[in-house]
Amino acid sequence: MGVHKLLPAVGLRRGKRSGRVLRAGLSFRLWLSLLALLCLLSLALFGLKFITLAGGGMESGMTSSHQLLITSNVKKINKEVEQQQLQHLEFGGVIVKAPGSKKRMQHFPCEIGFTETVDYLIEPKDSGNFTQFSLQYVAMEEKPLGVNSFESRFGGHQNLEEREKSFYAHDQTLHCGFVKGPGFPSTGFDFDEKDMAYMSTCRVAVSSCILGSSDFLRRPTSKRISDFSKKNVCFVMFVDEQTLSKLASDGHVLDNRGFVGLWRVVVVRNLPYKDMRRTGKVPIFLSHRIFPSSSKMRLNADQLLIIEYFLWRTRSEYAISNHYDCHCVWDEVLQNKRLNKYNEKAIDEQFKFYRFDGLSKFDPSDPNTPIPSYVPEGSFIVRAHTPMSNLFSCLWFNEVDQFTSRDQLSFAYTYLKLRRLNANKSLYLNMVKDCEHRALEKLFRHRTLPSLPHVP
Repeated sequence: MGVHKLLPAVGLRRGKRSGRVLRAGLSFRLWLSLLALLCLLSLALFGLKFITLAGGGMESGMTSSHQLLITSNVKKINKEVEQQQLQHLEFGGVIVKAPGSKKRMQHFPCEIGFTETVDYLIEPKDSGNFTQFSLQYVAMEEKPLGVNSFESRFGGHQNLEEREKSFYAHDQTLHCGFVKGPGFPSTGFDFDEKDMAYMSTCRVAVSSCILGSSDFLRRPTSKRISDFSKKNVCFVMFVDEQTLSKLASDGHVLDNRGFVGLWRVVVVRNLPYKDMRRTGKVPIFLSHRIFPSSSKMRLNADQLLIIEYFLWRTRSEYAISNHYDCHCVWDEVLQNKRLNKYNEKAIDEQFKFYRFDGLSKFDPSDPNTPIPSYVPEGSFIVRAHTPMSNLFSCLWFNEVDQFTSRDQLSFAYTYLKLRRLNANKSLYLNMVKDCEHRALEKLFRHRTLPSLPHVP
């Protein structure tokens, strides 16, 4: 009986307790549902914008096609911002950096079909089929009448009329560096007589230039160079006196003939420009004033095989690599400004002049585009000593002398203007793939970067 009385009492207490638990459970589930609903609303309102601003893809929960669609839209937005930035740069507006990936594109070498040996190489007999005319170079300038002060310039004082006439491929005398002014003992970029005598014997040459101790001396890969080339190819390294002292401290001691390994070290005195980058263009562009060919690279292949592959096999007289990433001068202008490669005012003046004189944008879809890129990689140049090759080199150097030392800005303008004014006289130019020149050489970063030249 006692038990009978106790049962209802116990049942009542359990009912009250289970009611409290039930109400607490319902309250927890309600809050959980509200929280989930709030998360869904937040994701719906802000999720897509977050993806767009971040420039990335979504995690699991979306198909790969949706990921591609979002990435494509982000790329389109970035491209539009870059185009707006370029328009600002053209008209002197404010620069705003476009969002983009921080990942750097990787570039790899590709296979080149060199001949197996230099023993049976024969220079083509039809090399004389290139355009023939006679070039002479301005060696001395006189002070104009009525001018009290006259500053001698390595590139001379070419006026606009002389500049325009120089683009025509015919017998002429034009400015091409090494111009001596009245009362000045030299032109600048001077060599010792013994070095001049050595270079005059070079039929095939590889040259490089280190000025202001801006780089380390790298030796050509001797094991990949044939004995024939070691005996018949000149390897010349131009240095100034500061670099010569630095070479000794780095352990590169010249032997009694002036050699460090295969390099014949030639000391340059009376540098013609304060801008070392501009001075470094002298042996690259004006190699025909010194010897037939030059480069600024460490070669991983035999030089004669390089000449056979890039010049003789393609019936070319000038070979240069295209830029690894940029192909339009408009984009190169943008990059030079963004990376502070040169004084922006000077770049603006040069670019404005080129556009006014007919420079157009590079259009890879146009079948009439004459070359695969309008922006070169100047670290790889192979050239023959022909009139058109020499003329183009002089014209390109004159642009570097008159405007900025950024040769990638003036290459397309010079080539296209020369081509336009000489419709029946071609420069046989071979635009080398970037992967091909990477297979030949190893490019190294400079020891230091020279300061930007002041433009008043």
